[in-house]
Amino acid sequence: MKLLIDRKSKRVLFAEAGKDVVDFLFSLVALPIATAVKLVGTEAVVGSVGNLYASINKLDSTYVVQPGDTKDALLRPTVLSPAASSSNSSLLRLPAAPPAPSSGQPKTYFKCSNNYSSGYISYSGVGSCSTYVTDASGTSCPNCRNQMTTALKYVAPSSEQQAAAEKAASAAGGAAKGFVQGIVTYTVLDNLTVTPMSAISSITLLNTFAVKDIGDLQEKTVQLGYDEGLAILKASLESKTVLTDVFLGNKKKARRA
Repeated sequence: MKLLIDRKSKRVLFAEAGKDVVDFLFSLVALPIATAVKLVGTEAVVGSVGNLYASINKLDSTYVVQPGDTKDALLRPTVLSPAASSSNSSLLRLPAAPPAPSSGQPKTYFKCSNNYSSGYISYSGVGSCSTYVTDASGTSCPNCRNQMTTALKYVAPSSEQQAAAEKAASAAGGAAKGFVQGIVTYTVLDNLTVTPMSAISSITLLNTFAVKDIGDLQEKTVQLGYDEGLAILKASLESKTVLTDVFLGNKKKARRA
């Protein structure tokens, strides 16, 4: 991520960021409150949410209906973020939602016992009973209104075909992971406002910040790792100058209740 810094005022005006950074920033919105509190610590949260988290954590199991499951569900909720399966989700080492359990048995489908061809004049016009299938035995055939009760036999693909299908699905889904498209660059303001970047928008921002001397501006490239990601999460709960606080060290003391 590239920062544009006003050296005179010692603040970050805005940053130039790619898809991976924006996906991470947007994933913060999808974090359960308990996960955020657990990551930054109860003392770091401005307000009373930290007190709630600490209260649940300290509550004796005698007072909990289902001691193990209930407390775990509140204190360590599953992350359901759409970006959880993308590479950037590992920045804060967040657990993704577990896959849906599978019975291991193929689903049974049914077709109509009639065998009317496409030349048959059906209730819905010219059609064929063989083109319809259902997973509920006894469903009325849209073509002839007969009950669909003839079970179809499942033919499993070979291991090579299955591997090829999974590889193709993975390749197709890889480009769609995360929140935003990766074909453009994004502008991230100090307060984490995110917009697609353009030359005109950059000039407009400089005017908005009343930059008079371009020589006062400095470009700085920063890397986002676990520590920086955690600092951004913490600062986003406390400050309107997140990038300045995290990357220039201008951290402000949060007021405690």
